[in-house]
Amino acid sequence: MTDDAAIRYEVVEVAPVTEETLANALNDRSSRGWGFQSIHFVMREGSHRPAMAYLFFTGAGAGRPGPSQ
Repeated sequence: MTDDAAIRYEVVEVAPVTEETLANALNDRSSRGWGFQSIHFVMREGSHRPAMAYLFFTGAGAGRPGPSQ
């Protein structure tokens, strides 16, 4: 890390995984100052649809994005 403010992380679990639930989670966290980093899907054996998703966000420690809900 650099001398800049520490990076804070936010992980959001989304289930069920639909366009609407993913968009809601992304829009909610980004409106509170979190920067989207990645998404990881958890697959169920024998299914092509993810069982859940984990969304990873980062934010600057000094600016402190809003609290999780």
